[in-house]
Amino acid sequence: MSYEFIALMMFSTMMVMLLTGQRVFGAIGFVAVTAALLLWGDGGAEMAFSATVKLMKWYPLLTLPLFIFMGYMLSESKIADDLYRMFHVWMGPLHGGLAIGTIGLMVAISAMNGLSVAGMAIGATIAMPELLRRGYDKIMVTGVIQAGSSLGILVPPSVVLVLYGMIARQPIGQLWLAGAVPGLLMAGLFILYIAVRCKLQPELGPPLPLEERQVGWTEKFRLLRAGVLPLAIFFSMTGLFLMGITSLVESSAVGAVAATLAALVKGRLTRKVIHDTVRKTLSVSCMFMWIIMAALCFGAVFDGLGAVKAIEGFFVGQLELGPWEVLILMQLSYIIMGMFLDDTAMLVIVAPLYVPLVGALGFDLIWYGVLYTITCQIAYMTPPFGYNLFLMRAMAPPEVTLSDIYHSIIPFVLVMTFGLILVMAFPQIALWLPNLHYGP
Repeated sequence: MSYEFIALMMFSTMMVMLLTGQRVFGAIGFVAVTAALLLWGDGGAEMAFSATVKLMKWYPLLTLPLFIFMGYMLSESKIADDLYRMFHVWMGPLHGGLAIGTIGLMVAISAMNGLSVAGMAIGATIAMPELLRRGYDKIMVTGVIQAGSSLGILVPPSVVLVLYGMIARQPIGQLWLAGAVPGLLMAGLFILYIAVRCKLQPELGPPLPLEERQVGWTEKFRLLRAGVLPLAIFFSMTGLFLMGITSLVESSAVGAVAATLAALVKGRLTRKVIHDTVRKTLSVSCMFMWIIMAALCFGAVFDGLGAVKAIEGFFVGQLELGPWEVLILMQLSYIIMGMFLDDTAMLVIVAPLYVPLVGALGFDLIWYGVLYTITCQIAYMTPPFGYNLFLMRAMAPPEVTLSDIYHSIIPFVLVMTFGLILVMAFPQIALWLPNLHYGP
């Protein structure tokens, strides 16, 4: 039996197990350890042990629980509520203004926590009831919240880019800067679509009633202070890191402490907030660690089989595909997997295959990290089983049906696909800022 066939059997078995509803880390780890034992006997058992030791010694992994803690602290302490009130007053007079303000809220939340789940929760619980109460079209509203929440995995400090950097061995600072401009570009495209659509069809996003718009300039400028605290947290974390004052782990600790102090200053650091934040942080962090450990073991077996070289030879040698054709096939595979898996699972499953192949094809791995993340955003919202679709179904009010959710994402997926094409066609959109800061 050839090593290529063994690698194909491993990958196929893992996908079948995932489709049957097995936990991601269980499916990946089981296939990896079983293959190692069958291939190399008792010595293969050491691979799982080595993966565990490597994970425990992986110092940058400390950033994950700290970033996750920061995000949940800001969410549980309701600091996002203040931000939405600010966007509500400033953007409400425009057609679709509250929807545009919701995208702004999502960008701010993304810049504070780096997770799409937190953005989705805040959008569904804070923005959605307000938008529906003011006569916004429920399909438009649902699409706005799903699209806006997806920015959390692209705008720094993106946890997904941190994971990609760890697995692909790429500098996190460069990845964060590479994701910043494409993230703002994507947010700008969303805002442009909402503004044009609501201008042509005003009934989809009516402006605020006149009595609600009559807020004095003193009150408006007072509300702007709601944005000062998140900006201070973002600068204290990302700014200090990019200036070289703190390391990545230190900056994540600064962000976690700053979020806690912000909740204390606001008088919202209650026992319940601390309990809920720590519980959710522990749950998500443990999930990430189990998945990464399983992925390290799986990748070690794949490396031992020489599967990466075999796949490269198959695409480039036997099929005679060019580098760009191979890259496009990779992106399509992410979209297909995204119908069934979340971004972390997709990354750890295919990273041992794709990352070395991308480098061998001559592409920039920083740029490819951004492409991967944007493709994950699209996959998140692709029927029938896109991750965000079911999160939205779980959080939306009863009047928003699954059919409404499916219809709502169509225009936003098209907008995101256009953004992906732009970043693929013009790599400097992603690479300009890291090159400017770190040098080519």
